[in-house]
Amino acid sequence: QVQLVESGGGLVQPGGSLRVSCAASGNVLIIYAMGWYRQAPGKERELVASISSDGNTNYADSVKGRFTISRDNANNMVYLQMNSLKPEDTAVYYCNADLVRGKMGGMGYREDYWGQGTQVTVSS
Repeated sequence: QVQLVESGGGLVQPGGSLRVSCAASGNVLIIYAMGWYRQAPGKERELVASISSDGNTNYADSVKGRFTISRDNANNMVYLQMNSLKPEDTAVYYCNADLVRGKMGGMGYREDYWGQGTQVTVSS
């Protein structure tokens, strides 16, 4: 089985910083792109940032210059450092990974996985 588990959400004041983390565990053979999405109440889920296996990054215009995505391939982790947070950044943040699961020497299955989400609230 494969799981993505996020951590690090919470309450922060406007202008503050927060880092969320996501760990992929289980029968993970290869991880391609990883990303962070968010969903605010009454809104569609949207891409915040993504990172390829070789480190190429992509950001939503609304977070460029404030958020930084990074990954640790050795430990199957992805991070999102969020600075200069605004109330409009309030949302549930979800980790996503495009990965191949399976056992070494056996069949591999490429699938898209999601974490359970972590709440980020920006409020004074």
